[in-house]
Amino acid sequence: MGGPPPLSEFDLIQRYFVRNRPHSATTLLAIGDDAALTRITPEQELVVTVDTLIAGHHFPLDTSSEDIGYKALAVNLSDLAAMGATPRWFTLALALPEADPRFLEGFANGLFQLADHAAVELIGGDTVRGALTITIQALGSVPSGEALRRSGAGVGDAIFVSGTVGDGAAGLKAKREGLDAPELIARLNRPTPRVALGQQLRQIATAAIDISDGLCADLGHLLSASGVGAEIALLEIPASPQLRHHFPSASEQQRLMLSGGDDYELLFTVPKSRCGQLEQIATNCHTPIHRIGTITNDSGLTLIAADGGSTTFDPGKLGGFDHFRQEVL
Repeated sequence: MGGPPPLSEFDLIQRYFVRNRPHSATTLLAIGDDAALTRITPEQELVVTVDTLIAGHHFPLDTSSEDIGYKALAVNLSDLAAMGATPRWFTLALALPEADPRFLEGFANGLFQLADHAAVELIGGDTVRGALTITIQALGSVPSGEALRRSGAGVGDAIFVSGTVGDGAAGLKAKREGLDAPELIARLNRPTPRVALGQQLRQIATAAIDISDGLCADLGHLLSASGVGAEIALLEIPASPQLRHHFPSASEQQRLMLSGGDDYELLFTVPKSRCGQLEQIATNCHTPIHRIGTITNDSGLTLIAADGGSTTFDPGKLGGFDHFRQEVL
């Protein structure tokens, strides 16, 4: 009694995700068939990534639908950035408890706000009824032979991070504790995928990864893939003024910066002979870049404290986000 009739799956797609704008020249077949068709040139490699976000695990249940849509795409674009790729297309699989127009309006707005900014095109997907779950597959291209990988770091390479580290985890902690920390919560809900930086690093970086599970955990992945070790100086890890203000305890700051996830900054290695190029790259991309350490031939990751003391960890046992151990948000 009262209210509009429920949307069908196809009505939902047509209303919220089919866009009245021209397709790119490389899109041969987009939304509306069993699969999408895209053209890639012989000189270009296709880069594909996929991530799933589940309500209560990857974002708090009270997150706005607009922020959910934005972040769902952002985390995938961050993976493409870590490969040095140019984003091209994405697909969306969306499980919804119900076809709520208010939720969908906000979700689509956030999703396409970032999609338009990144010039990436939604070309298909699926919708089902179920617990709120968003799966996005993103596809990008990179010149043949130029994709960044985790496995290329060499002994003596300098280790760098973009932006600041620990803000995503600090935003989640601030939200849980009811702190008035809008800058940190925005970093949690709307991370910035460093796409332009990744593209400019193709010619000089030896290895790269995005920081999604925590600085130490993701550096550990890079070290394991490259078969090397590392030393990083705790004092060199960049923290935002907002993190330092809201969490003044040095030990808490260190925990957030080393083990907190959801930053989606780039962590990468560069030969010492090429480090001079990073200042111009940082300027071009409007992105701060900080050196935090050096690749070594020793196994493990050594953390150097402010007093000069050091602790070495096994890269395979470094802390970070674990999908099967983290509590529900």
